[in-house]
Amino acid sequence: MKQVITEPAPAPVSGSARKAIFAAGRWIRNLLLAAYAVLTLYPLYWLFISAFKTNEEFFNRPYAFPLEPVLANVTRAWELGGMGRAMVNSMIVTVAALVLTLLLASLSAFVLSRYSFRSKGAIMSFLLLGMLIPIHSTLVPLFIMLNRLGMLDSYWALILPYTAFELSIAVFLMAAYMSSIPKEIEEAALIDGMGYWSVLFKLMLPLSLPAMATVAILAFLRYWNEFAFALVFINTQSLKTLPLSLSLFSDGFGTDYSLTMAAMAVAVIPTIVIYLLFQEQIMKGMVAGAVKG
Repeated sequence: MKQVITEPAPAPVSGSARKAIFAAGRWIRNLLLAAYAVLTLYPLYWLFISAFKTNEEFFNRPYAFPLEPVLANVTRAWELGGMGRAMVNSMIVTVAALVLTLLLASLSAFVLSRYSFRSKGAIMSFLLLGMLIPIHSTLVPLFIMLNRLGMLDSYWALILPYTAFELSIAVFLMAAYMSSIPKEIEEAALIDGMGYWSVLFKLMLPLSLPAMATVAILAFLRYWNEFAFALVFINTQSLKTLPLSLSLFSDGFGTDYSLTMAAMAVAVIPTIVIYLLFQEQIMKGMVAGAVKG
């Protein structure tokens, strides 16, 4: 008979050793997250410190804190670039396009997520096709169309294209979120005497605030920073948006980096504020609808 040799079972890990392993893993995770945060925030830090340097210091000490902060860079950039009027124009275009996008996306998403009908698949495919079209490839056709409609050099020349190109992703995000809301809530509201419009505006939209916040911040960033459409469709100086005012500090002969950085620092503040105000809703909206059941 062969003798069977059994190996001794490994000693169980004690509770203190397990806690030490978990603590070490937590420290490593926090260290990696801190390093990623530093790498992510450093360009923003570099932008703000560069906004208060002279051109000479910008080239000689590009990564160091300014020795003598030049506060006049901000005021000069604001005045020379006409940033006050440009910021108002950007706000008008962004808010109008944002309201139109949320309104149309909420109506479309409500129908596509709560009801079944024959052409639903074709509509979803059409929206998906809209996400695949390169935006800037439509500049020439859009220019011709807006010119024939007499909308060039107006706010509508930016509001309508912005809304059209953002609508596909907005509908998909909101439809995915609305699909995760139990239909029993909607049926109970209908039994209580609420109409479809009341169900949408008093029930579905308040429950869909995280998805709406996600759509709003993503659309806001695109509308606020868009440059190509504004450059082609807007010619009047009084209608130029903020990205166009930033381009005034650079020409074919050179770039005033101190004023450019100061203007960019001012332009980025609204996006930071908007994100900080809605970051919780944004995170909820990004993960909602991913898992059902």
